[in-house]
Amino acid sequence: MDMRESTSGAPASAALRVNGARLWDSLMQLARIGATEKGGVCRLALTELDRQARDLFVAWAKEIGCAVRIDAIGNIFARRAGTRDDLPPVTTGSHIDTQPTGGKFDGNYGVLAGLEVLRTLAEAGVMTPAPLEVAVWTNEEGSRFVPVMMGSGVFAGAFTLDHVLAQRDREGVSVRDALEAIGYAGPSAAPHPVGAYFEAHIEQGPVLEAHDTTIGVVQGALGQRWYDVSVHGMEAHAGPTPMELRRDALLVAAELIMTVNRIARDHAPHGRGTVGWVDVHPNSRNVIPGRVTLTVDLRAPDDTALTAMDSTLRAACAAAGAKAGMRIDVEQVVYFAPQPFDPALVEAVRAGAAALGLSAMDVISGAGHDAVYLARVAPAAMIFVPCKDGISHNEIEDARPEHLEAGCNVLLHAMLNAAQAMGSTTR
Repeated sequence: MDMRESTSGAPASAALRVNGARLWDSLMQLARIGATEKGGVCRLALTELDRQARDLFVAWAKEIGCAVRIDAIGNIFARRAGTRDDLPPVTTGSHIDTQPTGGKFDGNYGVLAGLEVLRTLAEAGVMTPAPLEVAVWTNEEGSRFVPVMMGSGVFAGAFTLDHVLAQRDREGVSVRDALEAIGYAGPSAAPHPVGAYFEAHIEQGPVLEAHDTTIGVVQGALGQRWYDVSVHGMEAHAGPTPMELRRDALLVAAELIMTVNRIARDHAPHGRGTVGWVDVHPNSRNVIPGRVTLTVDLRAPDDTALTAMDSTLRAACAAAGAKAGMRIDVEQVVYFAPQPFDPALVEAVRAGAAALGLSAMDVISGAGHDAVYLARVAPAAMIFVPCKDGISHNEIEDARPEHLEAGCNVLLHAMLNAAQAMGSTTR
């Protein structure tokens, strides 16, 4: 069956290409909402600026005939009808909330790439068997409210709606009240089925740029274990206390920081280990540190490796504590299971890049994305494009227009192929 279901004389779907200039212009228009002096964007979730950005997206979606629906956590779904609306949609999307010092592309690219796909199909008069849908997920960043990836998490059943609506920001405003204040508190209903989910995103890392490659074929997302580690020594005067009689908590903590680095390197190439926060008590120039609390972030692509890293960390803490005569507490505070993406959809991304003559390589996502939760309830895959110097969550975040256009073209054809396949297999 030809993907071109209309009689408008539209070109065959294989020849379709998105309008890269229009995609770029849309990104720049959206970036004006919450623009910062350094060229970035500060548009926190469920603020007045978020409302303005949401309103702009909804207006653009309605201009091309999409039906727009809002759910109870404020997720926006813009749907373009298929010839068989009994089929679940092929969905794409991301988020438009940002970090306080965020950039123009993180999340925003995935949303507007999806919109550009629908604009391209509307222009060409191409109808798909399954409906196509663009989702704007609420509060992916978690800058104002926790948990992160809130909207997609509720949709996928990772969090209950009531729990999330009750969360409050630093000023005491609840998610429920913030949604109502900006007019995006939709009706409560069970999440609708999704036939397939794609998410286009800047890589937020340096790998693609380092390999001069345009498309990252994302295999899955790293699993994560986060810990709070506390080393309990003894404060003492820095002058009178001989080196051999000290119980210096910071010295032990420093050794553990090196251990975290070694653990990650032992699980190359995808192992990750980070100590990102350290608190030293009493933090005085001439007092030997008596207590040090530090965070540990371990990541790996599969649970076998992640479990091994966990065991090594705990054993290292136990051994360091015994050697130094100190108590070391280790508390795991976050666990995200490794999330492989759907092999058929991953292959569709790879095939799309090849058909378009684009360089591509297999990559792994080291960060969390809405696609990680969607993968729990639907086949899912991601498309990465390079970002300058691998920098993200920063006002200087940047990406080349031709790379964004290329990723959007891969998204276009992956969604078309998925919609076609769904129509063919359900007859």
